[in-house]
Amino acid sequence: LQKALDTYRIPLKLVAGADAHVAPELPAKLRSGEAPSLAGSRYFLLEPPHHVAPPRFEDFVFNLLAGGFVPLITHPERLSWIEDHYEVFPRLVRQGAWMQVTAGALTGLFGQRARYWGERLLGEGHVHLLASDAHSSGRRMPGLSQARAVAERLLGAEEAQRLVLERPQAILDDTPPSQVPAPPESSPPKGWLQRLLGR
Repeated sequence: LQKALDTYRIPLKLVAGADAHVAPELPAKLRSGEAPSLAGSRYFLLEPPHHVAPPRFEDFVFNLLAGGFVPLITHPERLSWIEDHYEVFPRLVRQGAWMQVTAGALTGLFGQRARYWGERLLGEGHVHLLASDAHSSGRRMPGLSQARAVAERLLGAEEAQRLVLERPQAILDDTPPSQVPAPPESSPPKGWLQRLLGR
């Protein structure tokens, strides 16, 4: 695919990365390169189980951070257990983990529940990145520009730019998290409760 992009002079460089799942052997696999980080950096995608909160998840994330890796916790807004464990996610961010919300959650593609949690995480300053999580050119299209517009409305143009450009570039450059602007802390976005309740 990179060769085809180069042939047609499309200025896009592809890099490797994949979701890693919670498993005892993950730290060793990251160290050996068997589990890929993002573009060979200290950052990697960590996908928690969708239907059940993993036991000792905060300890697991802490150990990854202590090992020099920065987990990007993917689509927390779509986890079925977020309601009962929401306080875990701000604590993980305070530990040093990053959060990544899927663009389609902010645009309503995954329903009102995911939109609520996505906007709440974003509005409270817990989200570092927006990701397309595109699976195809059909139902799961990228849609990143629409989500960026939502973020701009909620947080302003500067932070919206950081969510889709500056922090992703920092990952590609393997910039230490301490040198990357943190998400701004703020109050929950206006209207999120009414939207959740369907009013």
